[in-house]
Amino acid sequence: MLGFFGDIINYIIDMGASVMLPVVIAIISIMMGIKIGKSIRSGLMIGVGFVGLGLIVGMMNNELGPAAQAMSERFGLTLSVVDIGWPGASPMTWASNIATVAIPIAIAVNVVMLLLKLTKTVNIDVWNIWHMTFTGAIAYVVTGQFWIGIAGVIVHAIIAYKLGDLWGPLMDDYFELDGLTVPHGTSAYMAPIACLIDAIIEKIPGIRNIDFTVDTLQDRVGVFAEPIVIGGLLGAGIGFLAGYDAQAALPLGVKMSAVMVLMPKIVKCIMDGLLPLTEQAKKLLTKHFGNSEFYIGMDPAVLLGDPQVVTIGLIFIPLTLLIAILVPGNRVLPFGDLATIGFFIAIAVAVHKGNLFRSLISGTAIMYMTIWITNETIPWVTALAQSTGATDGGNMLAAMDQGGSPITYIFTQAFTMQNVPGLAIITVIYLISIVFTVVHSKKRAQALAQAQELAKD
Repeated sequence: MLGFFGDIINYIIDMGASVMLPVVIAIISIMMGIKIGKSIRSGLMIGVGFVGLGLIVGMMNNELGPAAQAMSERFGLTLSVVDIGWPGASPMTWASNIATVAIPIAIAVNVVMLLLKLTKTVNIDVWNIWHMTFTGAIAYVVTGQFWIGIAGVIVHAIIAYKLGDLWGPLMDDYFELDGLTVPHGTSAYMAPIACLIDAIIEKIPGIRNIDFTVDTLQDRVGVFAEPIVIGGLLGAGIGFLAGYDAQAALPLGVKMSAVMVLMPKIVKCIMDGLLPLTEQAKKLLTKHFGNSEFYIGMDPAVLLGDPQVVTIGLIFIPLTLLIAILVPGNRVLPFGDLATIGFFIAIAVAVHKGNLFRSLISGTAIMYMTIWITNETIPWVTALAQSTGATDGGNMLAAMDQGGSPITYIFTQAFTMQNVPGLAIITVIYLISIVFTVVHSKKRAQALAQAQELAKD
């Protein structure tokens, strides 16, 4: 019976997020009392949005990936282990022994936390449960203990839903995504680093007053700061850094302009598809739980509609390669995740209220920590790939997305103790960051409540 259930889950997963999410959304919508026709339309609209995202992200991977590789070769980077990115990490995660039970476990954790009022996040993004599954799969492969793998899924799920609660107000305040949150992925678990850095910057006179965004730049330099122009300049700049001639660099610039223009429109399709479900969910949750506030957990891709996020993501393509050179003893060549580096820094941009200066500082810290942890997990990721048949072990593999996750690293190291000093350093930094995140969240909630009271008066 369990095998049959696992086959059904794997069958749906294999269709990808662009099919999986619409099916899940349509079924949940019908279960919540939305008319069948409207539910199907909502699911399809979300599917259209994710197909669009897939096309854009695919183009970025196809165009920016070779440019990044050319840059590394041009500047003589001798980094021996290639980052396979989330496109490589997610399939082998779903092929792991933990995957079959990970989805029902993650959903059960969410339901229990909701019933006990331990979270406000209602996660409907089943596809991204792969992040939680990755922690469990790595822990199982490294320790050989299935129960430790299951515990990894549960721990990561609990942290993810609590992060969803913390980021919910920020989604509304900065991204204007009312009722939504992003509880998982690199966006959610790396953003606490930005909260710590934001608190530090606030203590530094002069530095704390530096503030520039795409909008403020537009006021100063006009059309040259419009997203379409920024995308073109950054794309062409990456091409020239890669050693391309004008015939190759300029088309890359135009394609990045297209990303800046099309991404918000694609994200709007997803938001339009989610609207009926979020409204109905609010009604039902309010009916059964009173006036409690809830957030619908969604894919971090919805954050890519913000010009600041896309801009900083493009800037960090060459910058991440530079950081990779500066990390002592680094063997990882950033590659698979370079085109979607904006995911790592998306919520950090919101923490800094769109301030690109602060985003550059916190983004540098985030990518430095990510690359450092990714080096530590190279043997683990390679072992997972071997266990799922993704590699024969001839080459070592790395994955910045999830392989560079402090949650996965801290949890697994706690059972292996292979690098006690490294475990201590990362744990202290991350726990301090989480504390600052909670404090930041409470202060933001108090300020928002005060503003609402003043508005009433």
